[in-house]
Amino acid sequence: MAKTGKRRIPVEVEMTPETKCGFCTNTRCCTYISQEIDTPRSKEDFDFLLWQISHSGVRVYKDEGSWYLLVENACTHIQPDGRCGIYEDRPQICRDYSNDYCEFDAPAEDGFELYFDGYESLLKYCRKRFKRWGQRPY
Repeated sequence: MAKTGKRRIPVEVEMTPETKCGFCTNTRCCTYISQEIDTPRSKEDFDFLLWQISHSGVRVYKDEGSWYLLVENACTHIQPDGRCGIYEDRPQICRDYSNDYCEFDAPAEDGFELYFDGYESLLKYCRKRFKRWGQRPY
């Protein structure tokens, strides 16, 4: 048996989409929620995003033309071994999730069009996008 983090996987098990979750040690896909938001267009919209991203565990990204709020907050049903404690009764969004290419393969943010991991990175973008950013009111 090979030990990967908290899990033991038989060495002879081939990694497939059906077995991949057993190889994952950080249960990354179950440690955040991602919610599509309206595309920010105005200085006021971006100022509101700056407020949101000022909170712990909040990130903002753009992927495939849409904008998202990412909130890092682990699912309460993750068991100590990283498995789902309500697997048979899990919500439909969890059932629909595909791990064909997931955070086990590469960090999701590597593929985003834009990714803001905090206030400073988003503020830098705002100043570049809006030449008169510091001037108020909107």
